[in-house]
Amino acid sequence: MVFQSEIIGQSIQRIDGPDKVTGETLYTADVVLPGMLTGKILRSPHPHARIRGFDTTAAWAVPGVKAIVTGEDARGFYQGKVLRDLPVLCWDKVRYIGDRGAGVAAETPEAADEALLLIDVDYEILPAVFDPMEAMNQSAPLLHDDMSAYDGAPTEFLAPDIHNGQTRLLWTKGDLEKGFAEADIVLTHSFSIPSRHQGYIEPFASVIAIDDDGRIQAWCASKAPFRARRQMAQALGLDEELIRVNVTSIGGDFGGKGDTRDLPIAYLLAKMADRPVKIVMSSVEELTASNPTHPTFVTVKSGVTRDGRLTAREVRTVHASGAYGALKPRAYLSTHHYVGGGYRIPNTLFEFLQVYTNTVPGGYFRAPGAHQYTFALECHTDLLALELGMDPAEFRRVNLMDPGDEDGLGRTIDILNIREVMEAALEAAGWDEPEDRPNHGRGVALFGRQIGGGVAGAVLTAEADGSFSVISPTVDIGTGTHTIEKQMVASEMGVSVDQVRVRVGDTDTVPYDEGPRASRVTYTEGGAIMKACDQIKQAIADGAALPLTITVEYDADERDDITYFSAQVAKVQVDRETGQVRVLRLVTAHDVGTIIHPLAHQGQIDGGVITGFGLGVTEEFVTDGGQVVNGNMGDYKLPTMADIPALETVLIQTGGGAGPYEAKAIGELANNATAAAIANAVADAVGCRVFELPITADRVYKALRDTADKG
Repeated sequence: MVFQSEIIGQSIQRIDGPDKVTGETLYTADVVLPGMLTGKILRSPHPHARIRGFDTTAAWAVPGVKAIVTGEDARGFYQGKVLRDLPVLCWDKVRYIGDRGAGVAAETPEAADEALLLIDVDYEILPAVFDPMEAMNQSAPLLHDDMSAYDGAPTEFLAPDIHNGQTRLLWTKGDLEKGFAEADIVLTHSFSIPSRHQGYIEPFASVIAIDDDGRIQAWCASKAPFRARRQMAQALGLDEELIRVNVTSIGGDFGGKGDTRDLPIAYLLAKMADRPVKIVMSSVEELTASNPTHPTFVTVKSGVTRDGRLTAREVRTVHASGAYGALKPRAYLSTHHYVGGGYRIPNTLFEFLQVYTNTVPGGYFRAPGAHQYTFALECHTDLLALELGMDPAEFRRVNLMDPGDEDGLGRTIDILNIREVMEAALEAAGWDEPEDRPNHGRGVALFGRQIGGGVAGAVLTAEADGSFSVISPTVDIGTGTHTIEKQMVASEMGVSVDQVRVRVGDTDTVPYDEGPRASRVTYTEGGAIMKACDQIKQAIADGAALPLTITVEYDADERDDITYFSAQVAKVQVDRETGQVRVLRLVTAHDVGTIIHPLAHQGQIDGGVITGFGLGVTEEFVTDGGQVVNGNMGDYKLPTMADIPALETVLIQTGGGAGPYEAKAIGELANNATAAAIANAVADAVGCRVFELPITADRVYKALRDTADKG
């Protein structure tokens, strides 16, 4: 049952609001320590080269330089979330433009910059490969001799049969050959999706100070302090308990801040200089040498009967992993959360390959890999409907799953509301009203995903004055996590929200937490809060004296029997003379349960739709020979308020949520179908299909000309 009270379901003031609007919020780049030095990193100008040596003589002569470390000082040090194939500093080879070879710490930024320019690296240029399809050819240069030799290599998912292959995910269901034989029509389409940045404004920063007793104090712009601590310890061969990660606010994440980044280099510099060191990536470094999304190629083949019933589907996806796989939690993307989809298909094969290339290493993004896959799948779905002469919505109706059906991977999904969600979006958009204006069109697209589980925790204190204090291990990345925790405690303990205080803890003061990911936080951290409240209530009932502190750890199940869905309808106008696309309206419908904080919830939806809009029509990294050529905010086109069309949200509120009060996931549901909905609307408007993102004027113009040439 959907729950609402005077506290739950109310948009109370955000805990972080006052400090953010007054400029009091502390980010990692704001940390200032006595004697702190500025750290800078020397990056490779070559996409692939052998390092024959370093000469730092001239750099050491720069006044104010206190430490210089090169790959020779970090030989054998690899870092990564799980797979550790990324050198802390390169000593034998560099594998992409931006790869790290040396670090400098100096009294001033200017001195550090000057010293970097004076470090002489002797490179032997090697052949490079940038396209993952070319990288799989035997003639392509091999980036890593033996991936399986790296610590953390996911042995069960490796792809040793593929040249430059990193990992392979493969699922099958039924009899694919039989399914295609039963089809009246079999269609195959291929799609291309470029790399993008997550779009956070705060650059990644790393700060290290070493106490007199050798204890390491760390600050970094990571949303996962415990994972950052583990990654740093593993990279440097340190005892994890030697490191304390102090938490600061995160200026946006969107999947891109779950690693240690330059923290190990800051440690090496701080240790050499015997002074604190801070490294702050520039925005250019963020856009050219960070952890963007993966350039992706998707081929979808489906068989259908003449009445529109899907009989088989084969999906082959190739991701350009970049030079390393370290910035993905398992050296692959969490495709299992969404690839099962919402369509009833008896026979399937899904393959997802990660391939090494001499490009910037790919990382995570809001529902990793989902916007690439969904663009291909939902455009392909419209093309199937077109071939059959069916309305795209009607074709989907024929094939949508119902509760209790198996998804594309063979998992029984007991809780899903995809039909109600799609119909709500169609109704709000006026789908049944014909669009007869020239060059106007509308398109629909669907996306669903499962929720992540895992470990969370909380420290809850019942104070002697009747108030409550929470120390949360979960970093609030802008979603309102701590405010929602405040509401839960107030609701459960029967006090006003003013009697609850919430703050974030560091790795010394709170139990382990995996950090925000997989739309899981309200489910996992919320579950920890509810468990702590139950224990506090029981202790008070048993006569415990106050103040009383309860520390809980909570391990939430991965719920593969639930899939939450969204549906989007886009309306567009296309200029046939130029190919310019104007998105007029975006309607988004969501399957929701109890909404604990409506304003924060709507913010997740609006932010997601705008992200999806950018992925659809404006954003892409343009590269030349492995070099990102639009690596600044002026040329990399994030959407602005002037670009955003009219947004409309429809909420289908039902029970069945896995979170407290039957709350459901929302964070990664609004951004993944948008590009496909827009592409489908463009095709509806002018009768041509764009198979590559973003949907820019030049691509639409070319598609129009190609269609005209074909007669």
